[in-house]
Amino acid sequence: MIRVRLAGRSGPCLPLTNQGLRRVSRPAASQQRGFANLAPAAAARGRRSTADRPAPLKRCVGARSGFTGTYFRRCASTAPATLQLPDDFQERYQKDGFVIVPDLLSKDQVSTLLEEMEAICRGQRGPIPGVQPVDGDGLTREEVIKNYLCIHFPHKVSSVIQELTREANTVAVLQALLGENVKCMQTMMFMKGAGKPGQACHQDEFYIPTRDRSLCASWIALDDATLRNGCIWVIPGSHQPGIIWPMRPHRDERFDFADVSYGHGYSDEDFISVELPSGSAVFFNGYLLHRSLPNNSNGFRRAFANHYMRAESLLPWTNDGRFDIKDDMRDFLLVSGADPYADFKPMQDFTKPFVRGESTPSK
Repeated sequence: MIRVRLAGRSGPCLPLTNQGLRRVSRPAASQQRGFANLAPAAAARGRRSTADRPAPLKRCVGARSGFTGTYFRRCASTAPATLQLPDDFQERYQKDGFVIVPDLLSKDQVSTLLEEMEAICRGQRGPIPGVQPVDGDGLTREEVIKNYLCIHFPHKVSSVIQELTREANTVAVLQALLGENVKCMQTMMFMKGAGKPGQACHQDEFYIPTRDRSLCASWIALDDATLRNGCIWVIPGSHQPGIIWPMRPHRDERFDFADVSYGHGYSDEDFISVELPSGSAVFFNGYLLHRSLPNNSNGFRRAFANHYMRAESLLPWTNDGRFDIKDDMRDFLLVSGADPYADFKPMQDFTKPFVRGESTPSK
């Protein structure tokens, strides 16, 4: 059961079941409870289900979406999705700014991610600034990863991370929210061991500006994400004004060094917590105000978080001046559909994996 809690309220958490969303091709009735098959509904709206789509083409010639000529390098095919989405899925996303997807990843996929997280933190996937290679097997997984809060851009050293960034269920959700052509410009692995800080209220589009406001984050729990270990908190509907609020430093020791949004008029009481079982995910709009709190448990709150956007949009992202670009940062993974700029804009290599700082502000 996925639960949310209203900030500042006592009493039990509110169940958030996402009725109508289901995995398919699983025989156990207990795994099919509360879900609905939407293939007929998709057909009625003139949309093809994932299973009905033809295999993507690497290149083709002709006219599509107003573009004539040789165009669109297409993303490689993935395995069929085991997930189908309710009719109001996109409506919920537009209204609330977030949607929850139970069981996005299987237990095996979660296990694979945890193994890869350990390998990266041991230095087995190549050097990363801030990562101290570990020789031998004297340390346990927990002892190896506990010193790190988060590693950015792990896909640059891991083919496993690359493949799970565009796994079939994730692609199905992204296509429903963003359309056929989707790219990923950032991946993150959160370890967040006991005592690690949270991140203050912010909007992802403040840091990663898309021209068409299509930024979408996926946040996948690899451990059960709870109030105690520092789950995500969101303000439903806070994306709707379409305003990027200013940021400033803070002195709240619950959070890391990253600045906090201000001027929006919301308070702590407007947040709801999103508690997720391992393998489940929340997808949220780049304008949505959100935060996380410290890990006050004795364990970890590991997560796999990525940022996606429509491939049609340019990405004027300098990453706080780290990227020397003018109008479009072209260092990304194409996760679905086609790259409409492939024939006249070369790919770039700006992003490098690094360990995120975690110092808290001093009073």
